[in-house]
Amino acid sequence: MIAGAVQLLDAITASGEPGDRVLHAWMKANHRRFDTAERSALVNLVEEVQRQRGRLDWWIARSSEGKVAAGNDLRVAAWRILAQGAKVESTVSALGLAESEVETLTRLLRPLEGHTLEHPEMPAAARHCLPDWIEPRFRARFGADFDLEMAAMLRPAPLDLRVNLLKTTRDAALGLLNASGMRAQATPLSPTGLRLGPQAYVNNTEAFAEGLIEPQDEGSQLAAMLVEAEHAKLVMDFCAGAGGKSLAIGAAMRNNGRLIACDVSEKRLARAKLRLRRAGVHNAECRALDAKWLKRQAAKADRVLVDAPCSGTGTWRRKPDARWRLTENDILELIQRQAEILERAAKLVAPGGRLIYVTCSVLAEENEAQIAAFLQSHGDFTPLPVADIWGRSIGGVCPTSDTYLRLTPGRNGTDGFFVAVLQRA
Repeated sequence: MIAGAVQLLDAITASGEPGDRVLHAWMKANHRRFDTAERSALVNLVEEVQRQRGRLDWWIARSSEGKVAAGNDLRVAAWRILAQGAKVESTVSALGLAESEVETLTRLLRPLEGHTLEHPEMPAAARHCLPDWIEPRFRARFGADFDLEMAAMLRPAPLDLRVNLLKTTRDAALGLLNASGMRAQATPLSPTGLRLGPQAYVNNTEAFAEGLIEPQDEGSQLAAMLVEAEHAKLVMDFCAGAGGKSLAIGAAMRNNGRLIACDVSEKRLARAKLRLRRAGVHNAECRALDAKWLKRQAAKADRVLVDAPCSGTGTWRRKPDARWRLTENDILELIQRQAEILERAAKLVAPGGRLIYVTCSVLAEENEAQIAAFLQSHGDFTPLPVADIWGRSIGGVCPTSDTYLRLTPGRNGTDGFFVAVLQRA
């Protein structure tokens, strides 16, 4: 199992694809090598090594005096020693290495025995498992809450569900899940949300198969509610992807009006169609983005949601490998792409309609700065205070009095999200 974890981590590192996608494909091809308990332990080990990679790499560099680059075999071994208190000999033996490598690895790992993952000399970037280049951005963003938010980003995220009010109620869905032993509870902010533990899995349940529930972080649910689509005649989800927010918007519209889920990927839209059908959303259509079609939709939509492609820094507790794939150049490319998408989407908004900009990023350059730049060149759009919309569409106390909504793992217990609602004159 230990050797299998190294192989899976190597596959994730080599692919450059999202870790969960590689994990599922690798486990599908290799699941017969492990029993049920071993598969669960292997996945947990891989996720923890990815989550703690910054600390593990620091220990490996310290032990080798910077002479050895950390590989996944070293990371797995270091994690077992530092996090589980395993002995060096048994750990090295479990890796299944060639005899010529055993002595070198044993000598390198020996100084780790008796220690834990943290060390007083460990710099903040390593302690919080951050790439060095992004630490200043996070410090600027969070200020006094930096340590709080970084600690929250290192904890595994719960599994949040959105209850499909087209088919059931939250109380009914809660009772159904709890009756099956899943120990669900209501989310504190979203009136349609339920929360399970980090290891929960619902895709094999009857409730999921019947479209009663859908996995969706509470922050994402709230972002969809702020579209305030209940009485809109035409809503466009401009970057719909596989349809997560389209599902929530469709449920809010109660199958009235018209919902168009747009994306550049036919493959993602095909998945969205299946999900919308399962959920009983009948007022939606899926449309691949096409320049001629978009031109005909100019100034027609009451609501245009831009769930923009972004760094995903707000989802790092769910996707621990993502923090190691992101680069500074990625940020620069994403900022330009977001601006281009906003420009195209703005043309679809009818007079008096709204443009809703959403990211799952916590970086200011993708959020506040992006909106500031847009407003500077689009004087016909005005930001609406989120708290006012919250009171009508969500209810309860809005977690911010600012114009924009900013959600974070540490303060709100959700993924990191940014929402700006802009109204066209």
